[in-house]
Amino acid sequence: MHQELIDRFGLLPEPAQTLLDSHRLRILAKPLGISKVDASGEAIPDPVHPNPPIDPMKIITLIQSKRHYKLSGQDKLRIELKYGELSQRVLAIKNFFNDLK
Repeated sequence: MHQELIDRFGLLPEPAQTLLDSHRLRILAKPLGISKVDASGEAIPDPVHPNPPIDPMKIITLIQSKRHYKLSGQDKLRIELKYGELSQRVLAIKNFFNDLK
């Protein structure tokens, strides 16, 4: 769909690119049990369902090995890095999802 939009309308403006990125992340998050992604500039909290299909030891290992991953309450994981551009935040979230697999 992304390529079709570019073919038809040319390079996408930033809001359209943001919309496509958010839907891609939603698709990647669902099998991990992540219900919401908030990609602000300073931290990215990811609420997780009460019984996610992720091994809890994997989450603990990630938090211990990668200091920018943090728990925030009982059901949230955070990526604490400063990100300027949206593309950097999207990449950080994709990397986080890959680390959870």
